[in-house]
Order: sequence, then structure tokens, then C-alpha cells
Amino acid sequence: MTIPTISSDELHATVRELEQAVYNLERWSETLFGTLICRSAPDERDLNPAAHRLCRFGQWCYSSGAAVLGEHPAFVEIEAEHARMHKFASQLLRVTARGETPAPEDYERFLSALKLLRLEIATLRHDLEDARNNLDPLTGLPNRIAMLTRLREQHQLVKRGNLSCAVALLDVDDFKRINEIQGSLAGDKVLIAFAQHAMAHLRSYDRIFRYGGEEFLILLLVADVAKAREIVERLRAALSGIGHRSNVNEAFHVSVSLGLTLLDPEVPVEKSIERADKALYAAKAAGRNRAVVWEDADGRVARPRAA
Repeated sequence: MTIPTISSDELHATVRELEQAVYNLERWSETLFGTLICRSAPDERDLNPAAHRLCRFGQWCYSSGAAVLGEHPAFVEIEAEHARMHKFASQLLRVTARGETPAPEDYERFLSALKLLRLEIATLRHDLEDARNNLDPLTGLPNRIAMLTRLREQHQLVKRGNLSCAVALLDVDDFKRINEIQGSLAGDKVLIAFAQHAMAHLRSYDRIFRYGGEEFLILLLVADVAKAREIVERLRAALSGIGHRSNVNEAFHVSVSLGLTLLDPEVPVEKSIERADKALYAAKAAGRNRAVVWEDADGRVARPRAA
């Protein structure tokens, strides 16, 4: 299960909000058990048909939680089990409020829903922790470990159908010189600015990763060579137009070079990355600030496998 591509700050905020929501859920369950055991008056909110939206866990679940994690499979199950749990809790509370003893099977249904809810929360926590560990601390982009996992997943999809995807390696031109002249802090700001721009302006289903140093890898989904080249050329021009500031507040611009190839279903993903790297080297050798498509020894551009 994967977490949607969000910034490092958003991911950390989501983890904190989930922990607070889980704390609220546990306090709610403790209060509920106390109400059932002591036969005290129930909270009217727990008898409401929309109780799952009124509790504090539900308030998180249907607001900021849904906004960030709404499509995650574990989160979908959390929503379902949370609603079921409140439905069964309401039934138990109504029975005890009448002075009657709940049926064992009704209590078991409530307890089962609560256990399943906790299990799905644990799954979501695990995935969030994995996502946090796989983020580059400087740019907030997924790192090389996350990149290989995602590429291999996409590689399997390409193998199974006539789905064309492209891989591009992006390198910041003269980055060593930027660090030497403008300072390493200015160099870091360049990388951050490029990462933020790419995340904001690539298509929503494309992905960008910190490959290492001043290099980024871009995975372009549902794109043939022509479409992929159009996208990376547009990105190259936009990144070259970003204004940066040195440590002494001097303005400067930085260009980028890109190597592009299709994700080949017939070879390992590492081979496709190697091809993109060769195309990137060709772009550098040709004068930088350009995108080059990988060609084989016979000058042929890689093509997707026929259906």
C-alpha cells in the first residue's frame, strides 16, 4: 500500500494528527466501556445516527484525514469499520439505557468492529512510517529506495499490458560550480526549489524522486516518447526560468539537462535507468540545458512492446 505523494511537512503533520485521533478513540472506548459496565447515562452523541462523524476520531477522519489519505486502502477500511463500530455501540447503549442486558452476540459484533478498526489503524501507521523513512530529508521527495520500489511496480504493469511509461533523469547543470561560487546553502535552495516546482507542475499521476546529489528521476505514466519529451521540455524551460538568490542576495538562474527513455518491459528497471543516464550524458556533452532521448546502437529510439 502506498501513501499519496505529499510533502515531508504534510506527512509529519498527518502522522501527528493520526496519533492524536487514535488517542481520542482510545479515550472514547474507555468511556463507553465505563458507561456499559456502570449502567450510567450514555452520551447523546453516541446515540445519534451520525455518531461516527461526531466523535473526535470521526472529526479527523472526515476532514484532514480524508483530504490526505482518502484513497489509501487501509483508510477506506478505517472509515467503514469506524461507522460499524459506532452503529453497534449505539445498539448496546440503547439496551443498557432501558435497564436490559445486551446479548453476547451484540457485544461480540461491537468488539470485533473495534478490533478490526485498530488493525487497520496499525496498517496505516506502518505505511506512514515507511513513507516517512523513504523521504529525502532535504527536498521532501521520495528517495532512491522508494524510487526502485515504485519503478518495479510500474514495470510489472508495463509487462502485463500495452502501457507506455517513460523514465527521465534530470541533472542540475554546473551544480559543483554553484556550490563553489554561491555557497552550499544556495545549492540546497536550488534543489528544494526544483523539487517543489516539479511536484506542483508535473501531472498528478507522475512521480519525481531524489536520485542522488543533484540528480532527480521522473516517472512519467501513460506517456510515449513524444508526450514524455513534451513534458520534460516544458519542465526544463520552467526550471531554467526560476530565479535564485545567493548568500549575498545576488540573483542567478540555473539550467538543467535531461536524459529520457521508455520503461522497457523486456529488461530490468536498472537497465532503463542506465539508458536514461546515457541520454543524460549525451545532453551534457551536447552543451547542457537540453533533453535527449536514448537511442540504441542503430540509432533507434526505444519503443513500447506491441500489444
